Amino acid sequence: MLELALTHRSYAYEFGGLPTNERLEFLGDSVLGLVVTEELYTKFPDLDESRLSPLRSGVVNMRALAQIARELELGQYLRIGKGEETTGGRDKNSILADSFEALVGAIYLDLGFEKTQEIILKWFRPSIESANAQGIGIDSKTALQELCAARGLGTPEYEITESGPDHDKSFT
Repeated sequence: MLELALTHRSYAYEFGGLPTNERLEFLGDSVLGLVVTEELYTKFPDLDESRLSPLRSGVVNMRALAQIARELELGQYLRIGKGEETTGGRDKNSILADSFEALVGAIYLDLGFEKTQEIILKWFRPSIESANAQGIGIDSKTALQELCAARGLGTPEYEITESGPDHDKSFT
């Protein structure tokens, strides 16, 4: 199962249509999403969907998944084609993130949900804590309003200016 999780489509195509990690990636993406979503839902009972959803996106995204894959040194174990090899595929965020999701899918199939959940949370709890502490999931306007309210400054007033032609307006 691990070998399949680490088999990129470029390798599979070069060697006669071997199975790829794409199905495991699909499964792993869903398992990862469920585990992180449940953790956020449980850990932050006062946050509504409008805050939880961007918080989840701040924790589970291509860059974050690729970073964990790098920490696991996953790149050195990937089975990638010659073309990907020559263009630095072992260190591409997209390939690392996809392979990480495939690894999660393989772990789930081998060990079941509870053990997979433990493993995922070990990897993601620090990111969840720091994302919430840094206010990830809050747009800048909301962050400013909350800061002003916390300091007793009232609600900020906004002035919007527009520029550019009618078909391509910019607002600041």
